[in-house]
Amino acid sequence: MNYRHAYHAGNFADVVKHAVLTRVVEYLKRKEKPFRVIDTHAGVGLYDLSSEEAQKTGEWRGGIGRLTATPIEGEAANLLKPLLDSVRAVNQGDSLAVYPGSPMIVRHLLRRQDRLTAIELHPRDAEALKENFAGDHQVRIIELDGWLALGAHLPPKEKRGLVLVDPPFEQEGEFARMVDGLRKAHRRWPGGIYAFWYPIKDGEEVDRFRAALTRSGVPDILDVGLLVRQPSPEPRLDGTGIIVANPPYILKRELRILLPVLANLLGEDGNGSFFTRQLTEEAQTPS
Repeated sequence: MNYRHAYHAGNFADVVKHAVLTRVVEYLKRKEKPFRVIDTHAGVGLYDLSSEEAQKTGEWRGGIGRLTATPIEGEAANLLKPLLDSVRAVNQGDSLAVYPGSPMIVRHLLRRQDRLTAIELHPRDAEALKENFAGDHQVRIIELDGWLALGAHLPPKEKRGLVLVDPPFEQEGEFARMVDGLRKAHRRWPGGIYAFWYPIKDGEEVDRFRAALTRSGVPDILDVGLLVRQPSPEPRLDGTGIIVANPPYILKRELRILLPVLANLLGEDGNGSFFTRQLTEEAQTPS
């Protein structure tokens, strides 16, 4: 599967992923101490929804397009506010001309004491990312293979924060790399929060991924996902998943509110569904 982001920016997978991302960042802001977000596959940071790539698929219309056009009330509206505020911040009025990628969303939510490290390997995308954050002293842009960041760049000096891993799935073996990467990163920084995005396309491959995570030795892994349609034998993106290691204690409660709303909104022909699964339990504290 090729997940080059210009074609898919703002689609249902982005909405779910970025909703979870903003809830983790908002949790980190509960304490005054600074934190760092490390985005290992950052992309360009900002996506033109009128571009040839975005118009070719039109996927944003079934994702952020629906979210911004649908009135949402109650606690779900409050939980989605950081994401929607981030989207509005890069657009004019109620228009929807561009969609912010994860580094731009994170940057919108940071306080003065917090920092973002955004990593991108593709030279042209890395250059665009640098241009989008030029002069921003709270953001560090690195042109590097994001998988290497799970070793050399951990732990951050802040000792608090989140690592977001959102690979493009352009190569074979990305699921295995995620398991190995999480295991390596957790050894270096066991106190960090980790969020790894994955596509739900091949059910058997996803099941093997979950089984490998269960055997990984990494404690407290939460598996979160949303399906927009019933699984199909055709090679298509039926759903989106994100595993969160060391999830904030309030995340499950927030997801119980958010996921039904998003499944109803983003599902095709009323076929949206969602899940949360605890793949591994919290580590036991010695008594």
